[in-house]
Amino acid sequence: STTGATMAFLLSRYFFRDVVESRFGERLRVFDESLRREGAFYLFTLRLITVVPFFVINAVMGLTKIRTQTFWWVSQLGMLPGTAVYVYAGSRVPDLQTLSDRGVQAVFTPGQLPQITLAFVLLGVFPLAMKWLLKSQRVQTVTPSD
Repeated sequence: STTGATMAFLLSRYFFRDVVESRFGERLRVFDESLRREGAFYLFTLRLITVVPFFVINAVMGLTKIRTQTFWWVSQLGMLPGTAVYVYAGSRVPDLQTLSDRGVQAVFTPGQLPQITLAFVLLGVFPLAMKWLLKSQRVQTVTPSD
């Protein structure tokens, strides 16, 4: 998934950046400046929150000046929790033979439903916890120690 995201990022950068920059130069410059300061965290948060489709994130980030290496490692790290939850949820779904034998009741057994629900709740809470953790770390590094 990270390789595909990086390829879309690079395609956007090399085919569309000049056109977008000529049309929205000042706005893009301001956006680039914000990304220079908080780009990795911003991208990480977008990767964890699945509200914005990944293809949009890839294309828009390709229009910025974020380094390809930074895009790659942040995407890798940011997509890992979601991938783990989706793989886990997918591994809990029964195969077609089981569905054929037991019907739709085989989709979620009483033991599986709480586990899958917990996995998706953790996926939703993870970005908030990371933001809180990073914010608290930032405050501690900025505040002078006595």
